[in-house]
Parts: sequence; structure tokens; C-alpha cells
Amino acid sequence: MAEAIVSGKPWEPAMLADKFVKAFQRDPREGYAAGFYSFLERMHDGEQFLRDIKPNSEKSGAAMRAAPLGIYPTIPLVAERCTIQAALTHNTPSGINAAVAAALMTHYFLYQLGPKAELGLFLEEQVPGRWASPWTGKVKSQGWMSVQAAVTALTRCDTMRELLKACIQFSGDVDTVAAIALAAGSCSSEIAQDLPAHLFEELENGKYGREYIRRLDTQLMALKV
Repeated sequence: MAEAIVSGKPWEPAMLADKFVKAFQRDPREGYAAGFYSFLERMHDGEQFLRDIKPNSEKSGAAMRAAPLGIYPTIPLVAERCTIQAALTHNTPSGINAAVAAALMTHYFLYQLGPKAELGLFLEEQVPGRWASPWTGKVKSQGWMSVQAAVTALTRCDTMRELLKACIQFSGDVDTVAAIALAAGSCSSEIAQDLPAHLFEELENGKYGREYIRRLDTQLMALKV
């Protein structure tokens, strides 16, 4: 998503699908859902992706990748572009709503639209869902669950260390919850950025590793108006 945004190319399904395929081909990794990994292994380009994908998932993938879209300067633009990217793989009301809510979380903090205590209420004004309702218990695979849990953790925590621990303590799909919550938390002036240095410095640093991600982040954040 971040690469697609900074590229400045027209925001359309063909461009995004091609980005998905090329990112996988250049640096294939386990960690995708098993079925989607097998799907990507068979893909040659974005055109084939769009032709063969069955975009009916209600799970969390579209929400997990949505955070960079919060950089856009208006709520309608965030929602529009996030809907387009989500529909590639999660073209269901639940899948799209979860993704748009996740994107608006980073937007809310980047553009200082209100205190973190009111994040859930803000999201409920923009996107269908019970985002302000506290999440309890294990987080299952539906995207809205991860987003609601992430909102709950954000409103309760004042440091990134606390936030990461809170996400893990839910149990279940905690990597998704943490990806969404920490992306938003990293943009909040109310949350102390106190994650241990080794979580950054000991990331692998190959061609698409730590320094590549840092450069991409600088390019992305430069787009904030």
C-alpha cells in the first residue's frame, strides 16, 4: 500500500493487483494465509490476479494493510481509496468496513481530529460498526473483530509497550490486532513511543528490510499536508 501511494500512479485495481503480485514475487514469504500464498504462487501479473481472485472474504487482510492510507488529507479520499484496495480481496460489506475503519484510525491521529478516547465514536460516525464498544475475549478471523480490539487497546493504553502487550493479551489473531493498533498508535501524540530499540534495529536488513522500510516511511510521511 505504501509503495502504491508514493508511486503517484492512478489508484485503480489493475495497478494495485500488479503491486501485490510483484511484491510477492520479488521476496516471497510465508506468513500469508495458506490459500492466498498458494494463489500468489500461481500468479504471473495483476491481470491474472484480478481474473482469478474470489474477493468474498470477510477476514482481516484488507484491514491489516490499510494503515498507510490514512496519510490522505480527507476522510472521503481515505474511504474511497481504501474501498478500492479492500475490494480486490475482501469485497464484502464487513471486509470493506473493517479496512476503512483501520485506515481512518491512522488518519484520525495524523490529522489530530480528536483525543484517542473518542476514536471509537469518531469511527462510528464514519463507518458502520460498533467500534466504540469494548472488545473482550479471543479475537477470531473476521476483520471487524481485529479493528474493534485494536480500538479498545488504543483507548486504554498510553505507551506503545502497553499497547503491544494489550494486543497480545486478547489472544487469537493478535498479529493483526497489533499491526492495526501499533500503526495507529505510532501516529498518536498521546501515546509514548517507547518500544525497545532492538525491535527496530534487529529487523533483518536485506534489499526490502529495515532500511528500505525506513526510506519508504519517510516518503510516505512526506505526503502529509
